[in-house]
Amino acid sequence: MKKLEDDKKNSKALWHLFHKQVERKAARKLKARQEKKNIWFALGMFGMVGWSVTIPALLCIALGVWIDTQFASRYSWTLMLLFVGVVLGCLNAWYWIEKESKRD
Repeated sequence: MKKLEDDKKNSKALWHLFHKQVERKAARKLKARQEKKNIWFALGMFGMVGWSVTIPALLCIALGVWIDTQFASRYSWTLMLLFVGVVLGCLNAWYWIEKESKRD
């Protein structure tokens, strides 16, 4: 009998915590919808996405050029690493966009 009462208390406590968490998230989402985003926010987001793709691509290109000058190969490391850098940059941009959208 005591176990049943403890289970009911734990269930009520968990339900209360869940309810509070849903309330907080709903309030945060409503607040984000009411806030007006201006042109500077959009430009900032555009710049963040652009640089998060550009930096890994440039670093991989620099590494590819260095490998091509140091080691003879029939394959172009510059082109291969350019592709890798763009893919990494796109994954990075996707991560930042997801993070920003979850915050809102």
